[in-house]
Amino acid sequence: MESTKNNDGANGNGKDLSVVGALTLSVVSSVSIVIVNKYLISTLEFQYVTFLTAMHMIVTAVALRFAAKYNFLEPKEVERQALLRFSCINGISIAFLNLSLGFNSVGFYQMTKLAIIPCTVMMHTIYYGKKYSSSIKGALGILLLGVGIATVTDMQLNGLGTFMSVCAVITTCVSQIWTNHYTKQFQVSSTQLLYAASPYMAAILATIALPLDAQLVGGTPFDVTWSVPVLFWAALSCGIAVSVNFSTFLVIGKCDAVTYQVLGHLKTMLVLGFGFTVIGNPATGRNLMGIAVALVGMVVYAQVESREKAAAAANGSQKEGKELAGPGAPIAIGGLRGGGGSTNV
Repeated sequence: MESTKNNDGANGNGKDLSVVGALTLSVVSSVSIVIVNKYLISTLEFQYVTFLTAMHMIVTAVALRFAAKYNFLEPKEVERQALLRFSCINGISIAFLNLSLGFNSVGFYQMTKLAIIPCTVMMHTIYYGKKYSSSIKGALGILLLGVGIATVTDMQLNGLGTFMSVCAVITTCVSQIWTNHYTKQFQVSSTQLLYAASPYMAAILATIALPLDAQLVGGTPFDVTWSVPVLFWAALSCGIAVSVNFSTFLVIGKCDAVTYQVLGHLKTMLVLGFGFTVIGNPATGRNLMGIAVALVGMVVYAQVESREKAAAAANGSQKEGKELAGPGAPIAIGGLRGGGGSTNV
């Protein structure tokens, strides 16, 4: 019995460490790519964001195929129609997010990003029957309030921009929920899902990149002078993007879409902090207060989420034990069911 408990504890600790590793990789890679892209876009004036995103996905697809070739990854079949739906919704969500930023003020775009969490909670509840406790909802409310205080400055509304934002929120929620759902439905890891979907996602993004960037920026990326600095920073961005895409699927697969969005707001706070401390951007009292409130919300969310998962795991273990000891059930000895095989007493 003791041996089984120790094994369960070791498995639990291993799973916890893998989740922490995924979260850490996501934060580090995402903050890094924001810094690199900011330099590429602001300093080197490379404005073709959708084209750059398409390049990110192409490089990710190629990198995963190299990983599979050298046995770092075992590919697994996923239903083609599901992959096409999944890839389309991901490509469309990226397009709508870029259009939302292009047709709205920065403040309204930040509000769009804040709306993703409550929309995800609502979709989870309505379509998947997932329940969120009042403690989780309260923690998310504190987080969103803090991020709103820190990032939302102006709120200029227009009809077309609002439509783009609504579409961006809905498609982003669906794409992230499907990432978690498909890993379970097709019994694949998040990396296997990314391996299967990345060529389709790359093709869709490559198809929409030129017309979308032409609408938002004007011209095409082929009109740009591809100097050595532009090539270097674009290549660095693509390299980091492999880690970003990998960790995104990893986090959503191991946790869920809401936790991933919470992590996304942590990245936003870290990028703001980087700007204040390293770049020397001016920090107002409102910014600092917002960051503090957001961090409180994140800490509360992490504690409540951890406590509820532990309680759910304990209830599951108790339920399994009752089922094993129930009438007509095989007797569990040393963690093994009776009826053949060795036993450890």
